Amino acid sequence: MAAMLGLASCTTTINSARTEHFSSPAITMTIADLEVSPQKITYTYRPSDDVNRGGEENVINTAVRKALEVNGGGDVLVEMQFTLKKTGKKNVTEVTVSGYPARYKNFRNANEDMLKSAVMMNSLQHDLVKRNKILGIF
Repeated sequence: MAAMLGLASCTTTINSARTEHFSSPAITMTIADLEVSPQKITYTYRPSDDVNRGGEENVINTAVRKALEVNGGGDVLVEMQFTLKKTGKKNVTEVTVSGYPARYKNFRNANEDMLKSAVMMNSLQHDLVKRNKILGIF
């Protein structure tokens, strides 16, 4: 009887996944507007040991996520700055993050003109001479 009860209480969970292989690339381009809050936020976070085990980048990312949660949500923190306080070489005791919360909105498919503009803007960010010529600054 005891053996029957023991066998009846066992649980088995089976998970599966399936992937599909494509012979040609499946690419879509989506763009969105970024609505940035005019109000700058500052948040101080004291990480747990578990978060610290993930390293400094994990601590900073967690602090940003918590800052956005506490301040009404948001997708990204624009112009983010941070200050770390540490004990020893690795253990972060406190991180303070600040920046402007922003949300992505108005998602839409990109057309050819939008893609060309995005490529040009990206190249201008990295080429000061070209940017100054286009803007008329010499």
